[in-house]
Amino acid sequence: MDELDARIIGELQSDARLSNRELARLIGVSPSTCLERVRSLTRRGVIRGYHADIDPVALNRGVQAMISVQVRPLDRDVIDKFKAAATRMPEVLNVFVLAGGDDFLLHIGVPDLDAMHGFLLDRLSKRREVTNFRTSVIFQQVANPAPGLIVSPR
Repeated sequence: MDELDARIIGELQSDARLSNRELARLIGVSPSTCLERVRSLTRRGVIRGYHADIDPVALNRGVQAMISVQVRPLDRDVIDKFKAAATRMPEVLNVFVLAGGDDFLLHIGVPDLDAMHGFLLDRLSKRREVTNFRTSVIFQQVANPAPGLIVSPR
């Protein structure tokens, strides 16, 4: 990654629908150079895809929460099975496998608090491997629209 790659990534994070010609103009290179750089970033796995930013309320997921989950026994099979089961639950938006006191962090989105309560009681707490969970309701979410490259000191 060099400065030009970082500028390409920054522009695409701001607007992934930029044409190659417009992207090249914004970063000050020829369209062919820009296209080759974007292709290289994609081949190397730096650019993993392009996504639409969808309003959760429009998908009937106006209430969101982060749920810290502990599972037991703590072994690879239990972790893999819970991770697979959680990703199939329609309420779950993201699954994070953690180190530390909690084993998982689930990001869920549901229509209302009753649906969240139902998810916790009827789905999550009924799983045999789940020994404990804590729920934090999300009031607001603010994302960094374009996190840049972190350069390590030499």
